[in-house]
Amino acid sequence: MLRALTRAVSQNIGACELTFRRREAINYRLATRQHEEYCGLLRYHGVEVTKLEASDAWPDCCFVEDAAIVFDEVAVITSMGVVSRRGEAAAIERELSRFRAVTRIRLPAMIEGGDVVRLDKRIFVGLSTRTNAQGIEDLRAILQPFGYTVTPVEVRSSLHLSTACSALDAETTLINPRWIDADAFSGVEVLTVPEDEPWAANTLRLGQTICLEAEAPRTLEMVSRLNHNIEVLDISEFRKAEGSLSCLSIVFRDGHA
Repeated sequence: MLRALTRAVSQNIGACELTFRRREAINYRLATRQHEEYCGLLRYHGVEVTKLEASDAWPDCCFVEDAAIVFDEVAVITSMGVVSRRGEAAAIERELSRFRAVTRIRLPAMIEGGDVVRLDKRIFVGLSTRTNAQGIEDLRAILQPFGYTVTPVEVRSSLHLSTACSALDAETTLINPRWIDADAFSGVEVLTVPEDEPWAANTLRLGQTICLEAEAPRTLEMVSRLNHNIEVLDISEFRKAEGSLSCLSIVFRDGHA
């Protein structure tokens, strides 16, 4: 069974951290409705959803993906790259400890879950403004006993690796090569998003279903040739906060210790 950990939207989401986008007004009510639709889609596809309460002390708290990286064997609590977000992890750790052994990456190492893209046992980690080389090395040390390989990827023009890259299946990635180093994906099948749909490279996998953002018709057409099980979601308010589809949940399989 698939589980997903989500967190409600902070009323202070308008004060979120921004790196590459200019600040725009975020409609809190619309963001809340879009989040409810997101969670509803997860449930529709058989995912058991746990939704934590929002905290107005943490404007970015709905972007739970960054606080932890969950593998079959272990949950890794991250060391986030900005001070304003480091308090978010405690609630995430408490919940994940019900399902996984938990370990932590600590400062001065920095890593955020949004910089991690997984293709089966191959883990790609973005070297970004939020994840440093020590964070990547610490994650490699944690995962090596379990047979994972870790490959660093330079992130040039996006907040996280997953902003510009996602796994469509165990062998195929969807990427925006203008924002990351595509050469790092040697040996992997690569699909490239159109230049006029740069944000479409982030997707969300729910079993055999791939969720794409609305307003990316050319990407939708391309991905549908690979997989006919497609869902589309509008997350316009979260996009203003530099968020993407995968940012809003931590999806993992139940039944592993």
